[in-house]
Amino acid sequence: MTTKINFNGVISENLSISFYDHGFLFGDSVYEVVATHKNRPCFLYPHLQRLHNSADGISLNIPWSTDRFAEELQRTLQEAGNPESYIRIIVTRGEGAVDIDPSSCTQPNVIIYVSAEKKYPAELYMSGVNLAVVSVKRNARDALNPGIKTGNYLNNILAVVEANRMGAHDAVMLNANGDLAESTTSNLFFAHNGTLFTPALGCGILAGITRSMVMQLAQENGISVEEGSLPVEALISADEVFITGTIKRVMPVTRIDNKIVGEGRPGPLSQKMMRLYGDVLESEIPYDPAFKLQF
Repeated sequence: MTTKINFNGVISENLSISFYDHGFLFGDSVYEVVATHKNRPCFLYPHLQRLHNSADGISLNIPWSTDRFAEELQRTLQEAGNPESYIRIIVTRGEGAVDIDPSSCTQPNVIIYVSAEKKYPAELYMSGVNLAVVSVKRNARDALNPGIKTGNYLNNILAVVEANRMGAHDAVMLNANGDLAESTTSNLFFAHNGTLFTPALGCGILAGITRSMVMQLAQENGISVEEGSLPVEALISADEVFITGTIKRVMPVTRIDNKIVGEGRPGPLSQKMMRLYGDVLESEIPYDPAFKLQF
């Protein structure tokens, strides 16, 4: 199991970032996390599409094409030689003056980090996780838009710190209106009477790739999905709850604020979505360059 880091096309086992890189100084960067399945990057092209969307959102020019990213990623995976890998793609603003103004940064830095896969314990998928509704609100869309996946994660970190204090696995974050937003690194889903509900993108959330795939799978399998502005009470009274993310995939939630959700175990709809998502990973869909997801 090895770690390899590709820095602007040069692969090594270690990386030193300049103090003057604005990604280090100010969190001025965008990133994506990609998982592999049978050592093939899952949904790489939607991830790269979102990376470019995020870069556009902070007026950052990415110097590599999609094809260059795919080539460099494959080269880095081969050098690492892991059976399965965790991939983190980062584009920083680059080096500049010790000043918040980014105009002094002339050359972005591109980093591809590849390490052994990160997996959550199997028992969490059987027993479910505990979430806590925290007081830390999600960033407003007209401040630092949560739809932009940047290296500035302090908002989420503060929510995790509060959730840790409450003895939870992760946090449920609300938006400034008090409606449901998302977890710190996951999107939220819950079920009432066989219908899936999830906060709309307009609530101030990341357009999750796993979220989009789960919604598509649900609709293809006759499960109604409703997006909207949703009160926290609807989550707490739900029959089932699960969260989605690149590494988590589909993970059931069986407690919120230490109160039992539904029957206290992963429900039938959660289990079905776990199974359907697993089936997709075994297909060619996540690896097809032509496959598109709606964000």
